[in-house]
Amino acid sequence: MPWDPVPGGVGPLPEAEALFTTEELAAAESLAMGLRAWSWSSLAVSLLFFAFLGFTRVGPWLMGRLPGRWWLRVILGCVLVLGTERLVTLVFSVQVWRLRTDYGLSTQSWTGFLTDLLRSSAVSILVTTFVVLVLVGLARRWRRAWVPVAALLLAGFLVVGSWLYPVVVEPLFHDVEPLAAGELREQIQALAAEEGVELNDIVVSDASRRTTTLNAWVSGFGSTRRVVLYDNLVEDVPQEQALVVVAHELAHARHQDVLVGTALGAAGVAAAVGLLGLLLPAAASGGRVRAGSAAVVPLVLALVAVGSQLVAPVQNGISRAVELRADVTALCLTEDPDSFSEVQLALARRSFSDPTPPAWSQWWWGSHPGVLVRVALAERASCERQLSSRRR
Repeated sequence: MPWDPVPGGVGPLPEAEALFTTEELAAAESLAMGLRAWSWSSLAVSLLFFAFLGFTRVGPWLMGRLPGRWWLRVILGCVLVLGTERLVTLVFSVQVWRLRTDYGLSTQSWTGFLTDLLRSSAVSILVTTFVVLVLVGLARRWRRAWVPVAALLLAGFLVVGSWLYPVVVEPLFHDVEPLAAGELREQIQALAAEEGVELNDIVVSDASRRTTTLNAWVSGFGSTRRVVLYDNLVEDVPQEQALVVVAHELAHARHQDVLVGTALGAAGVAAAVGLLGLLLPAAASGGRVRAGSAAVVPLVLALVAVGSQLVAPVQNGISRAVELRADVTALCLTEDPDSFSEVQLALARRSFSDPTPPAWSQWWWGSHPGVLVRVALAERASCERQLSSRRR
């Protein structure tokens, strides 16, 4: 893990007013305040909903009213609880979409937005139901041994899921086609060869039908690894800036960040199952809810919802370090700090990104370094390059 991706730090951060106009800063702050208000409200309502069902007698009572054998009640309970939570927070999702549309960030119609929302909710409910079904089923089979068995099985499931993600889940949300032959593809392949990265494919996603923002990513590992570029990144950004973005993604591949992240995720899942095994007996209402009972479903979902927020600072802190290392590698690979800085500013302007978010919010939920950190990194690289050139 890159605990110190930039020895000595990136240096002093530039002033936001020196990089953005007053109008840009006002628009970014206005959008960010609106998004935070709706997102944080949604999170609060979601946690309260799960806590109400999971930490009171209401959840077990509700599960007791469901028909069928234990496995059917587990499935029905998960669908009911997760589907209701989605409906309860729907108004917040709609307001976020409307806000993004008002600022020109979303190009989706109402129908397209709902279709994507239903699709992502269905995938989430399906995966969560499978996990809870495995947990309850194993707890019914082994009173104590279910914990290590479930930890190993679910950790393995996460690894397989990460490997299959580019070919099973991504096609549900993105239509992609291979990047056309030409100078950009040749330069990307040259960068990959220089980094010693083998790519299964370089594809372009039809992202512009959803958003005006720019992005790219690497997904999968081994035989499923590929680089995905937004079509508007390919079409709207100067080629040297697009290459900086691609170099960042190739850095993830070079450092095996997807594979390392998958391994960390698998370890986290195993640890979470172990913690669940310790918490369930203590958290169960009067000891009347057993791990092998369908009545435990709301409690499991509540513990997972709360636990995922508690570990968010650790998870996102690791993510920021990984992203910063990828930035460093991209700067070394392209040797073009000016283009790096320009594309970071273009990304921020295009998405109306707030350059000065609340520090505690960035620490808790920020998965990437802020734009000021990245510009400071580019300025440091530019200075070091000039000093190196003078010494030679």
